[in-house]
Amino acid sequence: QKTHLKSICLQYQLYLLLSSDLFCLLNNEMRLIIFFLCAYVPKTAAGHCKWAEVLKDLEQIKTSKDIDVSLYTANTDEGKECQEPVMRCFFLEIKVILQECYITNCSKTQDVLNIWKNGNASLDNNKLNSTTSAKCKECEEYEEKSFTEFIQSFVQVIQKECK
Repeated sequence: QKTHLKSICLQYQLYLLLSSDLFCLLNNEMRLIIFFLCAYVPKTAAGHCKWAEVLKDLEQIKTSKDIDVSLYTANTDEGKECQEPVMRCFFLEIKVILQECYITNCSKTQDVLNIWKNGNASLDNNKLNSTTSAKCKECEEYEEKSFTEFIQSFVQVIQKECK
């Protein structure tokens, strides 16, 4: 959510600049330069990986000793057509970890909650609730693995997404 908010603030500032009276007073050449810069800046801000915040929080929880669950762990080598269902699977399992943390009052509850919120914000149009392509596995079809293996796979998938 942090990245999303920065993007909104930047877009609003650019809107204010473009709609100001000062902008109308500039000559055509200067208007074009500012317009192209404004069109380029949001892409640069968005160019940074939308999963960066999730990755940071995964690093925070990966060494947790008080999270002891087995989780469906999607394969890291799924094809492009299954990228979204794979990410959705990981975030559905993060929800399982979150519920476990609420029950056991684990020390990393806030970090897990951050992963869930940032992941939900980063998936387009709330795809955490979308349907799966016929070619892709359902989350429950993947092998159950330990918390440590789950986090390692999740990090690999995100790093692949950010390349």
